[in-house]
Amino acid sequence: MRLRVSALVCVSSIALSSAWAKETIVEAASAVEGVVVHPDAATVTRRATIDLPAGASTIVLANLPAGLDADSLRVFGEADGRVTIGAVETRFAPADARAPDTAIEIKLKQLRRARESLQATLDALAGKQAMIVRYSQAGPEKLGPEARPLAIGEWNAAFETIGAALAKTGEELRTARARAKDLDDEIHALEAGGGERKMQRPAREVAIAVESASGGKLRLTLTYLVAGASWRPAYDARLDTGGKDGKPQIELTRRAAVTQNTGEDWSDVALSVSTTRAHRGASAPDVQPQRVGFYEPPVLYAEKLAAPVAAAPERQLRRADARASAPAPVPLEQQTATLESNAYQASFNIAGRVGVPGDGSSKSFILSSRRIEPTLAAHIAPAQDPTAFLEARIVNDEDAPLLPGPVAVQRDGVHVGQSRIAFVAPGEAVELGFGADDKIKVTRAPVKRVENEPSWFGQTKYETRDFKTTIRNLHDFVVPVTVVDRTPFSENTAITVETLPQTTAPTTKQVADKRGVMAWSFDAKPGETKELRLAYRVKWPAERDIVTQPAPIAQR
Repeated sequence: MRLRVSALVCVSSIALSSAWAKETIVEAASAVEGVVVHPDAATVTRRATIDLPAGASTIVLANLPAGLDADSLRVFGEADGRVTIGAVETRFAPADARAPDTAIEIKLKQLRRARESLQATLDALAGKQAMIVRYSQAGPEKLGPEARPLAIGEWNAAFETIGAALAKTGEELRTARARAKDLDDEIHALEAGGGERKMQRPAREVAIAVESASGGKLRLTLTYLVAGASWRPAYDARLDTGGKDGKPQIELTRRAAVTQNTGEDWSDVALSVSTTRAHRGASAPDVQPQRVGFYEPPVLYAEKLAAPVAAAPERQLRRADARASAPAPVPLEQQTATLESNAYQASFNIAGRVGVPGDGSSKSFILSSRRIEPTLAAHIAPAQDPTAFLEARIVNDEDAPLLPGPVAVQRDGVHVGQSRIAFVAPGEAVELGFGADDKIKVTRAPVKRVENEPSWFGQTKYETRDFKTTIRNLHDFVVPVTVVDRTPFSENTAITVETLPQTTAPTTKQVADKRGVMAWSFDAKPGETKELRLAYRVKWPAERDIVTQPAPIAQR
């Protein structure tokens, strides 16, 4: 008869009950069976099989990672007979009893003691040399005792004494330094040979109090959250424009770069990556009231913010180019993961049993690859760059969101740059840029700039700006075009901004809730030239000066 036992463990350090005082200690080996990697942690599943004696026992599972979150620990399993689980304790593993030193370790200790003793000699000789040099620089007229100048006849003897002392001390210092170098070389050689045992990495162990009526096999499963693991998304976007008559297609490949430095062995495990953040929090933040008052200058100067450190570049998985021995080469197939999702979360199960190195290096897996038919258009921001960029609009048709990450962009087999994607929910659209379109010529030129000079105090000052943007389609097919430009805006009633009548009416008066940013959308026919005008006037009191600054960027 096989009975199932389970326990939910929510306490990290619970003292074992006195009822289990005379229990048998059973040390059991466990192995990692499966891992779900989150963007900021990992959920690990371990399994152990124990030959359980009858009566009370304490099962000790050692070599668990130090970063284990004890509050997340859960224990359950099944047994061949009736088994009751009592208290569960997590604790840092005690240090192992140190084995006798090896011959190499004994030699290293002797060499290090000799090197420390020699360093004291080096410091004494260097100090003696410096003192002699300082004494010699005082001048022979002040070398006598009680500040009495030396007689000229005694100078030569003083010179000889100082020279001999410097020579003797210098030779002793040279010999000691040579001996120190020999000791350093010998120590480094022994250390490089691996003769010295490495320090033991901190670890935890779990003690589980159980009582079995008749003994037998007990199969335990542990799950817990562990820090020191994460995964980062990365994407490949390959656009096939399809030419004049073909249909464009984008092959979007989603990758996961998994890293872990937990101290565990993740070899031959069932691996999944989840879009759920384990440490983001379970509830929305508590909104606190705010009080407004007059600004008081601080007494102390604020510390300068540290400059942002450039993020390290993502490692890319280099795929080997293999050729089949058959006369007709067969393209390689990419192994992708299986998506499991519901209304609130999604995870990708990596095919087969895999391993992730525990040294913090990155290992990349392909999660999904699919072809999408995009909508192509030319996107132009002439105030920043008079260049037309090819833009593709796609819809995320998967049940998993696209997490923020870098995108390697190719157009018709040519790498055109690196982009970045923001968070894209399932069913949401996203625009990806695919480089400059050199067959759409763009020019932007100022038509007029007028500034008045007030002649008396209190007069209003104004500035008028007028621009013309010209777009010419040199393709032999119709190209949808979107031009985005801007006028300044004011939040001060004393400063007014007005758009002038010669401005071409925009298709979108405010783009993405950005004040002053507008857009013109149209289909450019082959060989067609389109002109757009943008003119505005700014007015403000003449006794004041104005400045144009970037507006704060809205958080997404």
